[in-house]
Amino acid sequence: MSALPALKPIGPADLPFRQAPHNIEAEQALLGAIMVNNEAFDRVSEFLKPLHFFDPLHQRIYEIAGQLIHAGKIATPVTLKTYLTDAGIEVGGLTVPQYLGRLAAEATTVINARDYGQAVYDLAIRRSLIQIGEGMVNSAYDAPVDLTPRDQIETAERGLFELAETGRYNSGFKRFTDAMANAISMAAAAYQRDGKLSGISTGLRDLDQRMGGLQSSDLVILAGRPGMGKTALATNIAFNIAKAYSFEVEADGSHKTTNGGIVGFFSLEMSSDQLATRIVAEQAGIPSYKIRRGDMTEQEFYDLSEAARTIQSLPLYIDDTGGLAIAQLAARARRQKRQRGLDFMVVDYLQLLSGSSKKGENRVQELTEITTGLKALAKELNVPIMALSQLSRQVESRDDKRPQLSDLRESGSIEQDADVVMFVFREEYYLKNKEPKAGTEEHLKWQTDMAQVHGRAEVIIGKQRHGPTGTVQLQFEDSVTRFSDIADADRLPERFE
Repeated sequence: MSALPALKPIGPADLPFRQAPHNIEAEQALLGAIMVNNEAFDRVSEFLKPLHFFDPLHQRIYEIAGQLIHAGKIATPVTLKTYLTDAGIEVGGLTVPQYLGRLAAEATTVINARDYGQAVYDLAIRRSLIQIGEGMVNSAYDAPVDLTPRDQIETAERGLFELAETGRYNSGFKRFTDAMANAISMAAAAYQRDGKLSGISTGLRDLDQRMGGLQSSDLVILAGRPGMGKTALATNIAFNIAKAYSFEVEADGSHKTTNGGIVGFFSLEMSSDQLATRIVAEQAGIPSYKIRRGDMTEQEFYDLSEAARTIQSLPLYIDDTGGLAIAQLAARARRQKRQRGLDFMVVDYLQLLSGSSKKGENRVQELTEITTGLKALAKELNVPIMALSQLSRQVESRDDKRPQLSDLRESGSIEQDADVVMFVFREEYYLKNKEPKAGTEEHLKWQTDMAQVHGRAEVIIGKQRHGPTGTVQLQFEDSVTRFSDIADADRLPERFE
């Protein structure tokens, strides 16, 4: 009987266990630098959070040091040990106070603090990537029957996006003091910004005054019957935001929007060429039918060229893919945010999106999924999303055709999920179709009524979580489908509740 082959000694490379990437020495050097000179904390606190440390004790030391520094106190081994006196905790045979003293004694210069902080941060991101990768593998192996590969891809992409945006796989609970600090920062930014707006300006003065601008993470529904100008108002607002875009460069080289914003426009109904023609026509003041026919004067063609040149330089991106599902739209929006930035998004229009509903489910359930998904996407991307929506035909059967919340088509979830619901209404559209016979008394009255509503539009705010409801009057140029503010000397009274 032959002898068994000798076993090969197991070396480090043969071990199946791999420890998550970390660098305890970098964490120690950084914490020591902070305790020696608290200025080191200011160099890393912008991007480095306690959860980025691998060692739980290091997480606590960094968190408490930050709390002391923010309170105007100094963070040293003497002040920190008061908050780290848990009985029984030892580090390499040292008590916590002794360990703090060792960190400070062996600290490096504050000049290297940012480099050490960046190393700690990068390793934390790698650990989060490993978590996402393990989740993808486990999900692919153990996926239930009703979990499609598309759903798995969507989940993985969402996790990667959150990691790319915040450096965290799951933020979980947030301290109320942190949320309050964010609210104060937002109010301070609004106070300093032109127009005193907490959100992004629509470029329409009266609308901004009542809404405070478009708020981050809000789902704004813009609804109306055909011919009212929903798309025109959305493109006007999108253009105004893109035109006002400005930014400042952060310490890490990224761009922080200071005014206006980068706009993503999902045009599910019109092609990108049609939408571009409409936007150019609006800004050049030339009817789009003249552009399509080439029926322009030399001056009009010059105005058109100037408008096109201006628009080309704007951060306005259009996706005209038809029949998108809400999951696909979310994936594309995340990609836009990650690659080019995204501050405001338009979806034209809601009813052309599809959900992931299976056969047998009705359209109401599908639309509920869509509106819930859009609201979740607005929160995830932290941008306002404006979604256009149709209204039911019951509006036409009323004498007063001003729309109401109950007119929202197909689902009450639109009203429920939306932070703001606005309706576009133009009395002129209905009145011009009721022209009586010329020369009659009725025709004279009709002419008087037409003169009063000519070129006027109403934006009816039917719901707003952050402010009052009511009606804002706007000027509307039908030939070029452009909305604008009414001149001060000729403004109509506004109705607010």
